[in-house]
Amino acid sequence: MRIEEFIFYKDMKDGEILYDFPQILRNKAKEPVYAWLHKIYEFSVEHGFYGNLWHAYLTYLLTGHENAYSLSCELREGTKGSVSRIASHDFGIFHQLFKFDFKKEGERLGVSELSMIEEFEGNTEEGRVFNRRIRNQILDLCKKLEQAESKEDFQSEVLKFYHKFGVGSFGLHKAFRIVEENKKLEIYPINKIAHVNLDDLIGYDTAKNKLLENTRAFVEGKKANNCLLYGDAGTGKSSSIKAILNQFYEDGLRMIEIYKHQFKHINDVIARIKNRNYKFILYMDDLSFEEFEIEYKYLKAVIEGGLEKKPENVLIYATSNRRHLIRESFRDKRERDEDLHTNDTVQEKLSLSARFGVKIYFGRPEKTEFQEIVIGLAKRNGIHMEEEELLLEANRWELTHGGMSGRTAQQFVDYLLGKY
Repeated sequence: MRIEEFIFYKDMKDGEILYDFPQILRNKAKEPVYAWLHKIYEFSVEHGFYGNLWHAYLTYLLTGHENAYSLSCELREGTKGSVSRIASHDFGIFHQLFKFDFKKEGERLGVSELSMIEEFEGNTEEGRVFNRRIRNQILDLCKKLEQAESKEDFQSEVLKFYHKFGVGSFGLHKAFRIVEENKKLEIYPINKIAHVNLDDLIGYDTAKNKLLENTRAFVEGKKANNCLLYGDAGTGKSSSIKAILNQFYEDGLRMIEIYKHQFKHINDVIARIKNRNYKFILYMDDLSFEEFEIEYKYLKAVIEGGLEKKPENVLIYATSNRRHLIRESFRDKRERDEDLHTNDTVQEKLSLSARFGVKIYFGRPEKTEFQEIVIGLAKRNGIHMEEEELLLEANRWELTHGGMSGRTAQQFVDYLLGKY
């Protein structure tokens, strides 16, 4: 099947099933066939694939393999010249692999289970590896490749996918976290992301528009600022960040969540993403520092002040309950009042906040605003109660559950959904 002739699409991750495939063609024994079937069925169930599992698996390899060709096509119109002609050779092999007749091969070997690969009835919800959105993107491309009449058509469909989504883990997934394993830094996708939209967040229109404008400028390649969302707990800061990720994902926006203890790795993370054709937001949730914590120095150097210029495709977004991020004490104020020179320590603490060009305040809502949020959430979730009764219950709830905030309103509505 010419698998050994691949030029760009070599050494593919999870390619074991493909590389073992020629054994089925060479062997007359059934044992290797059943061993191979075990691998492809297990892989397909884990990833939530159904239909023609062979085609779905090959499509998965195409969407995930980062090579000279796929990276050159990432979110672009494509590439021409020798690179494209070499890739065409590889797509010819893939096109052939798509045409393999498993029913005929099953009859030859006396293994009827081979034919099930072409019409597998699986779980249409999602698998353990991918969420439904990503799984469906792969299967949608798979259907288009099945209809390709030539290797040129085949290549064209893959090219369209690379142009729209990109390639590899960054192409399929929206959000990521960093993990240190055996002293090696890894960037892992986050599969479960709340699909919240900005319109789902009631109120805070001025704050949301400011965040939206800054992010839109960023994804459009215009000048944009690092952004700090600060204010009271439960007011929608983190939800707003998730919402802009969902809104601009198809425009090439990706997000990497970094925790405070991982700031020493920020430069390594940036080195891995600065040459990719995506816009990355490094996201720091609930950011604040105590007096004895010095991790903020790493962050200061990255935002502004290091020798290496921060790449144009990277911004930093943070949420915090503190506007100035670093805890100040009464001692700091005394020193500032008594001696100008002892003000250096205070200024160092304030300088981190100053390096966020856009600061957006999310304050605790007034009573009428809180009630509007409750009414809006109740309507959205199909809760039918008299407004007077609804607000009376909501007021009772907030008195014992953290006060008036968007989070408290959502928790109250969730309580009603579970009760009625």
